[in-house]
Amino acid sequence: MKKVRPKKHLGQHFLTDKNIARKITEALTGHGGWQQVLEVGPGMGVLTDFLLAQYPEDIHVIDIDRDSIAWLREHYPDMDARIIEGDFLKMDLSTALRPPFALIGNLPYNISSQIFFKVLEYRNDIPEVVGMIQKEVADRIISPPGNKTYGILSVLLQAWYDIDMVLKVGPGVFNPPPKVNSAVIRLKRNGTKELGCDEKLFARVVKTGFQNRRKTLRKALKALNLPEALLPDEQLNLRAEQLSVADFILLTNKIQEAWSTSNNPS
Repeated sequence: MKKVRPKKHLGQHFLTDKNIARKITEALTGHGGWQQVLEVGPGMGVLTDFLLAQYPEDIHVIDIDRDSIAWLREHYPDMDARIIEGDFLKMDLSTALRPPFALIGNLPYNISSQIFFKVLEYRNDIPEVVGMIQKEVADRIISPPGNKTYGILSVLLQAWYDIDMVLKVGPGVFNPPPKVNSAVIRLKRNGTKELGCDEKLFARVVKTGFQNRRKTLRKALKALNLPEALLPDEQLNLRAEQLSVADFILLTNKIQEAWSTSNNPS
């Protein structure tokens, strides 16, 4: 079978530099004691080659592109049962792999944020992630509080993972070259088992706060119908980008307590 043609609508930019591919796969540390590896968007196997050398029986791949799946099945017949044709975002990871497992890939840039939200859903099954993404998104994910790039993904991922920059990559090592720079980041599950607050409310507070990031939280969180008793709180004078993960947890608990008090006045 001929080489697979990259498809724009799938956000495909195939990595061609094998040295960088090797560095990406070597970034996996084994953190969390995972037994299997899932590669997302393998394309024509530039990462797969190195993963097979390291984890010959434990590598699974998933791709939505039929041409890529056909190419992979032709070139890796021994792992046919571990080549999955499907949409990662719709995949039930708990039945497809044996947790804990690592996630790796040259991730499609047009859905990279959605992939990380999926990782959050399975955070107790995925102790380690290594992914090539758009550098702008990477900067956002690893950003500390106080930066303009700090946002929803920064807070939600940093609540559960320690994150570091592995490698910065220019556009010339891809086919076709993207119009942006790229970066490889690594996520390693931290020791947090529970946030110490209502986790659904925490996510809601974070998302609502950043939807109006230029406003103070008092105004940005107006849609949450904050109780009158909470409104004088000094934390509400800040903007979402000024709050750390711990600050958002504290604010979530304040909101929960204020709601409970207002609904059950003494």
